[in-house]
Amino acid sequence: MSENKDFKTLDEQVEIFKSKHMVISNEEYAKDILLKENYFFLNGYRHLFMVSSSERIYKPGTTFEELYSLFLFDRTIRNVFFKNLLIIENNFKSIISYQLSKKYGFRESDYLKSRNFTRKPEKQKQLNDLLKKMKRQIRLNGDQHTATQHYSSNYGYIPLWILVKVLSFGIVAELFSVLKEDDQKTIANVYKLSPETIANYLPFLSNYRNLCAHEDILYENKTQKQIDNTIYHQLLDVRKVNGEYVYGKNDLFALLIILKQLLDADKFKSMTIELENAIRTLDYNLKTIRVSTVLNAMGFPRNWKDLAHIERSVITDEE
Repeated sequence: MSENKDFKTLDEQVEIFKSKHMVISNEEYAKDILLKENYFFLNGYRHLFMVSSSERIYKPGTTFEELYSLFLFDRTIRNVFFKNLLIIENNFKSIISYQLSKKYGFRESDYLKSRNFTRKPEKQKQLNDLLKKMKRQIRLNGDQHTATQHYSSNYGYIPLWILVKVLSFGIVAELFSVLKEDDQKTIANVYKLSPETIANYLPFLSNYRNLCAHEDILYENKTQKQIDNTIYHQLLDVRKVNGEYVYGKNDLFALLIILKQLLDADKFKSMTIELENAIRTLDYNLKTIRVSTVLNAMGFPRNWKDLAHIERSVITDEE
């Protein structure tokens, strides 16, 4: 639509909202928020407040404050998820670098030898491309980061536990996929999961990590790939339609299920408390729609909080 393509003043932006039946009781407040937060980004949260996808006006009584409250809610939970994703990223990088360094050596001339990785024919092109990417990162970052520069200048090599700091989570996830099976098992055993489960989760984690880093809309995001069914789906009695789970497959609840398995129990419980507080605040601020509508968009079942109380020590991966 033209309002999304042409420059609009703050007054015009307010009028666009009003023309779509939004209630704006304090225009100066609205203009201040629009100036600081950006009309385009704020408008991205309109969907749940619309009468329908075809009738693109706001439901009767929808206020600017409600739209902004959903925007702030998404920012809050995005920060909660992001800091925990960074913990997992750091943990996984540390574990994989420890395993490979211990087994194959700490110089890149040692740990980046192709013979250290899978010999499956269908993986060789991917492996060669990945090793080139990693060597390129060594060339590019050797003199640009304090840690890599220190090792490169003083020792003439960059150990893997330093290199992983400048590798993206996506590259490290790909690195896991080309490891030898016994190395995959050793790393996966740290989490008491199978290599197949870790391989299933890593692209999912990388996707959400990048989404959070770029401050995209989080709460209603759906991924193209799904995670495999888990015992948690079963224990929470997640609803099924046509034999498929409705929640926790390619949504934010799926990410929460993954974090349940990869974070320490105390960190996960703290995370759920933060999420619960954010949801409670949003519930207080919403009048036109129910908070359950937002939770449904997130893929959160009504009993989502029970996930924190399931002890991992008494369950195993679903067969």
